[in-house]
Amino acid sequence: MSMVPPSLLCLGLCLSQSTWAQKGNLPPPRITALPGSTVPAKSPVTLLCQGPKQAEGYRISKVGSPEPMYEEEQITSRKTNALNFTEVTTDKTGLYHCSYQRGGRWSQFSDPLQLVITGAYDKPSLSSMAGTVVAPGETVKLQCFSKINHDVFILTKEDGDPVTQNQSYTPRTEDARPSSS
Repeated sequence: MSMVPPSLLCLGLCLSQSTWAQKGNLPPPRITALPGSTVPAKSPVTLLCQGPKQAEGYRISKVGSPEPMYEEEQITSRKTNALNFTEVTTDKTGLYHCSYQRGGRWSQFSDPLQLVITGAYDKPSLSSMAGTVVAPGETVKLQCFSKINHDVFILTKEDGDPVTQNQSYTPRTEDARPSSS
């Protein structure tokens, strides 16, 4: 049995890994928002698409939109691609995702980012079906009321920590009444 020099073994492994990576799907980039994905109405926000150094171009798209909102084909030295909104309005809210191009191929889409604005509508009212005092471990059902029919209500604690919730939607004749438990 002959011995294979370690340098040839290493070269063979490196080449096979490189060939395998070229045949597979490009991994998805990451999309983020600055200063965050929930912003006050008419304030600025920047969507960032972060991909590898080797990316040749980026696309940031609103999910369901036929055309990308931002496409830059000649980015070769940046890891991040940005879409800036100087004033976020209700038509800019929704789900966004991004992808990058390398070697003539487009990557998988990033996980979606939900862009939400606050303060665009009158404040809803919140009530508890169990009253204001509840025993520890007891289930609490909260109802959010609004004069306008909305698809989504976001519930947060006063200290800003996110609240894990189950949300159901029950349309009423005069308003929307999603509840959380």
